[in-house]
Amino acid sequence: AVDESELLTVPDGWKEPAFTREDNPKGLLEESSFATLFPKYREAYLKECWPLVQKALGEHYVNAALDLIEGSMTVTTTKKTFDPYAIIRARDLIKLLARSVPFEQVFRILQDDVACDIIKIGSLVRKRETFIKRRARLLGPKGSTLKALELLTNCYIMVQGNTVSALGPFSGLKEVRKVVLDTMKNIHPIYNIKTLMIKRELAKDPELRTQSWERFLPKFKRKNLKKRKEPKKKNTKKEYTPFPPPQPESQIDKELASGEYFLKERQKKRKQMEEIKAKQADAIKRRQEERNKAFIPPKEKPVVKAKKASTDKKIDIEAIKEKVKNAKKKKLGALPEEEVKLKMAADEKKKKKK
Repeated sequence: AVDESELLTVPDGWKEPAFTREDNPKGLLEESSFATLFPKYREAYLKECWPLVQKALGEHYVNAALDLIEGSMTVTTTKKTFDPYAIIRARDLIKLLARSVPFEQVFRILQDDVACDIIKIGSLVRKRETFIKRRARLLGPKGSTLKALELLTNCYIMVQGNTVSALGPFSGLKEVRKVVLDTMKNIHPIYNIKTLMIKRELAKDPELRTQSWERFLPKFKRKNLKKRKEPKKKNTKKEYTPFPPPQPESQIDKELASGEYFLKERQKKRKQMEEIKAKQADAIKRRQEERNKAFIPPKEKPVVKAKKASTDKKIDIEAIKEKVKNAKKKKLGALPEEEVKLKMAADEKKKKKK
C-alpha cells in the first residue's frame, strides 16, 4: 500500500529522460517549417550571431535560413530530424531573437526543462501615458524590480516595446505572467515579489509541501484613495406637475400693487432721491464706525495683586552657616592667595639649589 500523497509528489532530483534517436529510429514523415519577421534594427545583430544559431540548431538536425531582403527567419526539419518537438523549440528560438533577446539566453530554449512565454501587454491599458508608467514600474529603479523577479522565478525576462519575453522553467513562467498582468492592472509588483519570497522559504520545509499555504501568505487589501469629487451645486429634480408655473409679475404689476403707479412724475423722482439719500447715509455711518474702531482703546487686563511672602516658615541660620563653611573648604576654580604664595616660594628654592 502506497500513500496517495507520495504518488502525487515528484521526488527531489528527478528528471525526465532525454529523447534520443532510439525512441524514434525512423524519423519524421513530413517536413515542417516556421518563419517569423524581424525589425530592421535587429538585422546587424542577427548577421553576427547567425552562424551560432545554425550550429545550435544543427545539433538537433534543423535547418535555419536568414532572409535579409524580406527581413525574415525560417527554420525547417530535415530527414535526419528524429525529435518531433525540436521544430517547436526552433520556432520559439527565432521568435525570441526577433524580440531583442540575446543569443546567450536564447539557445537555452533547446533544453528540455526550459520554455518561453511572450506576453502581449500593449492592449491591456487604454492610455499610452499610463501604459508607459506601468511598464516602467515593472522594470523598477535601475532595473531592480525586474532583477528581483528574475532571481525569484529563475527566468530571464526581457521587456521590449509592447511585449514581455520570458525564458525559464514552467513554474517560473507561470509566476512571471501573473506578475506582469497584475502590474498592467495597477497592482504594484512588490506585493507579488513578497508573496514569492514567502513561497520560496515555505518550499524548503518538507512538512509544509503537502499543506495549504494560505495562512502564511499576506493578504493585501485594495484601497481606493481617490474619491469622486461631489459637485458644489447639486441639481435636485422637482416633482412633476401638469400645470405650468405662475407667470412672473411685471414692473407695472409691482407698481400697481405698491400704489406707485398712480403717483405723479415729480413725486416718483422725489421718492427715488429719498431712497438714494437713505442708502448714502447708511454707507457714511458704516464708514465712520470703521474709522472710529482705531480710536477705541483695547480692554486692559485686570491687575493681579502680588501675594505677600509668608512669614510662617522659620529660617535655619545654623544650617546656612555650615553650608558656607563647606563651600570654603572645597577648592573650586583658582587656588587661594596663601597657597599660591607657598608654591611660588617652593619653586624659587628649587631654582637656587640647581
